[in-house]
Amino acid sequence: MAKPLKHIFICTQNRGPGHPQGSCNQNGCGEVLEEFMFEFQKRDLGEKFRLTMTGCIGPCGSGPSVLVYPEGVMYGKVTKDDVAAIVDEHLLGDVPVARLCVAPEIWG
Repeated sequence: MAKPLKHIFICTQNRGPGHPQGSCNQNGCGEVLEEFMFEFQKRDLGEKFRLTMTGCIGPCGSGPSVLVYPEGVMYGKVTKDDVAAIVDEHLLGDVPVARLCVAPEIWG
């Protein structure tokens, strides 16, 4: 297996309803994960990029959260409709999607 160009982590943390931190699962991370998997399969991206489900990766109030390395770019409030932009602009185009980046005081 070759080293991936980028590694995408998708928070799938699940906390119970009413938990003070909330969770990405309560905010639709499942749809985001499915859309990434669909795009990876459709575009045959598995050889260049790695996709990993993870537990909590940070700002729970900004979820669903997606983290892209090696750049360390954190995206927040990602929806399934945002996935194509992340793939096209960031993964393939090497330009982070500014409108989805969390604020520097949260991840900076």
